[in-house]
Amino acid sequence: MVKYHVGELFAGIGGIGLGFKEAGFELAWANEIDEKACVTYSKNFKHLLINKDMKDVDPRELPQIDVLTGGFPCQAFSIAGYRKGFKDDRGNLFFDILRYIEILQPKVVFLENVKNLTAHDSGRTFNVIQKELTKAGYYIKSNVLNTVNYSDVPQNRERIYIVCFKDKKLAEKFKFPQPVKKTRNIRSLLETNVSDEFSYRNSKYFSQLKMEMTNPNTIYQWRRIYVRENKNNLCPTLTANMGTGGHNVPLVIDEKKDIRKLTPRECARFQGFPDSYKLPDNLPKSALYKQIGNSVSVPVVNAIAKNIMRVLKEAE
Repeated sequence: MVKYHVGELFAGIGGIGLGFKEAGFELAWANEIDEKACVTYSKNFKHLLINKDMKDVDPRELPQIDVLTGGFPCQAFSIAGYRKGFKDDRGNLFFDILRYIEILQPKVVFLENVKNLTAHDSGRTFNVIQKELTKAGYYIKSNVLNTVNYSDVPQNRERIYIVCFKDKKLAEKFKFPQPVKKTRNIRSLLETNVSDEFSYRNSKYFSQLKMEMTNPNTIYQWRRIYVRENKNNLCPTLTANMGTGGHNVPLVIDEKKDIRKLTPRECARFQGFPDSYKLPDNLPKSALYKQIGNSVSVPVVNAIAKNIMRVLKEAE
């Protein structure tokens, strides 16, 4: 039986790797610059993890792979960020990905980014990305998928997924997954008997929250000066700064009628991580929130990875 090996760039805490592993791929190596993210990654995976700036890694020294993945930094293209794109150092990291592609020549390249990537700079940014990948010898498929429509996780999270194949026939056979029916609601992902450290009872905004938060079946957000309710009973897009206590903090009414923020474990569940995925006790919770917010929707990646595996196996 042929094994297909994956290398991860911008591995974070391994959301993309986990999605591919659950689809039957072998994880060969991962690269991540953030030391705290590597602590979390190492608790859950045993393969080679390189905690370095990708610019300082020589791809020729890495084990050979069939699939190269990368959820490359989205802040440069995000509506929530400055939208500087390639003028931002984080946007320029795309060209470092190309260096890995040109040296490693994987059969498949899998990239993930914010939905706004397609519209950034009137579409010019995405055109450059497509042009460079085509020049590198790849056939490109891309689609914007929302987590709530392509998994059973009730999170509103729209992301663009770019899947590139060296073989034109494989690209033609590949299809993005079909929508699935959501089977879980917000309350099914919440923990019970949560510690008081997550409570907003002592917040200076508590009286306003108490007055405006009335629906126990959805998630609210404190938006600096007002409370925002998600009318669709979904978790809003989780962000890297959601644990800071300021903007974008997801809030719920729990089973004790208390108003509190989501726990790191709950956030991991809303990204589709199983409870068997370990969250380190020796990291500050702010780091865990950041890591989870920067991660991906594991079940959506898994659904795409299964379809990639399908076309690779058909070609054997």
